[in-house]
Amino acid sequence: MSDSNKENKPKSPKAKFSSYWIYGAVFIALIIFQFLNSDALASKSLSKNKFEEILNDNEIEKILVVNNTTAQIYLTEEALAKNKYKDFKKGTFYRPGSPIFEYNFGDQQNFENEVSKAKEKNNLSVDMRNDNQTSIVESIFNYLPFILLIGVWLFFMKRMSGGGGAGGGGQIFNIGKSKAKLFDKDTKVKTTFENVAGLEGAKEEVQEIVDFLKNPEKYTALGGKIPKGALLVGPPGTGKTLLAKAVAGEAGVPFFSLSGSDFVEMFVGVGASRVRDLFKQAQQKSPSIIFIDEIDAIGRARGKNSMTGGNDERENTLNQLLTEMDGFGTDTNVIVVAATNRADVLDKALMRAGRFDRQIYVDLPNINERKEIFDVHIKPLKLGEDVKVDFLAQQTPGFSGADIANMCNEAALIAARQDKKAIEHQDFLDAVDRIVGGLEKKNKVITPKEKKTIAFHEAGHATVSWMLEHAAPLVKVTIVPRGQSLGAAWYLPAERMIVQTEQMLDEMCATLGGRAAEKIIFNKISTGALSDLEKVTKQARAMVTVYGLNEEVGNITYYDSSGNDAFVKPYSEETAKTIDREISKMIEAQYVRAVELLTTHKEKLTTLAELLLEKEVIFKDDLEKIFGKRSFDVETQPLKEEKIEEEKDVAISPVEENADE
Repeated sequence: MSDSNKENKPKSPKAKFSSYWIYGAVFIALIIFQFLNSDALASKSLSKNKFEEILNDNEIEKILVVNNTTAQIYLTEEALAKNKYKDFKKGTFYRPGSPIFEYNFGDQQNFENEVSKAKEKNNLSVDMRNDNQTSIVESIFNYLPFILLIGVWLFFMKRMSGGGGAGGGGQIFNIGKSKAKLFDKDTKVKTTFENVAGLEGAKEEVQEIVDFLKNPEKYTALGGKIPKGALLVGPPGTGKTLLAKAVAGEAGVPFFSLSGSDFVEMFVGVGASRVRDLFKQAQQKSPSIIFIDEIDAIGRARGKNSMTGGNDERENTLNQLLTEMDGFGTDTNVIVVAATNRADVLDKALMRAGRFDRQIYVDLPNINERKEIFDVHIKPLKLGEDVKVDFLAQQTPGFSGADIANMCNEAALIAARQDKKAIEHQDFLDAVDRIVGGLEKKNKVITPKEKKTIAFHEAGHATVSWMLEHAAPLVKVTIVPRGQSLGAAWYLPAERMIVQTEQMLDEMCATLGGRAAEKIIFNKISTGALSDLEKVTKQARAMVTVYGLNEEVGNITYYDSSGNDAFVKPYSEETAKTIDREISKMIEAQYVRAVELLTTHKEKLTTLAELLLEKEVIFKDDLEKIFGKRSFDVETQPLKEEKIEEEKDVAISPVEENADE
């Protein structure tokens, strides 16, 4: 028979048979069997007066006492022939020889005495017997609710563990088994280190782990031991999971991959059981690697939540993980690689030497690494001749690898939407607009008065930042609504390793330029500067309480990197007043400075605002025509010999400075 015939062959009826049918058939069979065999189904309950009436009328042939609590009443043939019992005999479940009534008496001794007295008084021929044996069917029906409950529980347990049909009953007990996905020679990962752009330092660390698994004698011959575990730490989207995939592709050994949440289950003890099973499988296939993504799901510090106590299921899972990791010998060659962006919440016992010996920090890419990442993601794209990767790398400080991948994809979608044959440079700039600023709201209704206010506000940002030495170079100003902002001034912030006081003050002054412009031109202040005020307040508070850049407060910081002071104020009320006073003084000084700058250059401010009202979007070239070139501009982090000033199309920074609500 050919494969096509096999595929077209209809499935047998057995394939559709499931545990639903089994449970249903058993339930129906029990009911039918009870109807056919139980005498109690046809009986009717009697009151005490009715029982005494039929007893004194000598209509009872036999009384059968069941379980010392119930009397089954059998009537004589003469009584059954009476008219008052004809309707009862026509009942659906009546069978000859079955009891007609049931009488629930109180005390058995009193009931027997009552029947004996009636027999002597009225010369009755009632036969009374005791039957304390419960039938099998009655016993089954007594426990039927429990039987059904167990059946339903077994069914759902089987469904949870992956067993779908009648043949899946063996998987019921797999709930404590590991859910890790195994990658070995049969399911080899194709990702290699060549697919990971940037991250040179992190790649060197993990390459050493891969090298040990391939050539362990190189290290053991010198008495060295490979680290038991490596923890990848860094912001979201920086490539931690991608790096782990590359390790799986390069190592050529069994690679167990799962998430920290895969250990978590509603049943007690399941998490610890899965940890044991995972490490047992890894040891059987050693040398091997275990990769646990988002390990903070189970690795959070113990004892932080007093409500859960020591019996918390997550803590039990973590305890088992700690035991398994520290129980390895060097001959097992099982290495644990984990990833998280919340290393600060992990338990200290998990981070100590002997478990995760190495912490590999995967940081946001710098300008050269961003260029490498762009080279990877633009390979499948059809690009226009005007696309310059070096320029794009310069315009995207703060972008992670995931952000760059999203930007390239968004640029392709924008070009396709406009029916272009290739992706042009402007498409990439529009993609940054879309990702950082949000969707352009073309149908948003803005009155001419509001539009003028927004234009002068954004022109104020542009003017102040242009006049200050340490402010980030401005590259674009727009009053086109995007996302939640009505307008925005875009900058190209320098990628500094450290920030000095003058730089922070200049940035605060530029941020307050929009509010100052409204005051100068309209002598009124709007609510549009909310995000500006929020930003400068955070900056000023950080300067005073974190970085120790205020003379009044002194060279002291109230920042605790451990996070233990979240609910404790680390300074007195008197110091709190001083901090508030210095923050206010610092902000007001920069606001006055911005007002003075804009007052001096009021004509240029007005010219810029009017141009913005006319064009809605202006670039660096437009500012140079009005203000002239900045004498203190220096090139930051050049790539080869190309400069930003030489570009005609000025890009947009990923940091939306001074976005107004």
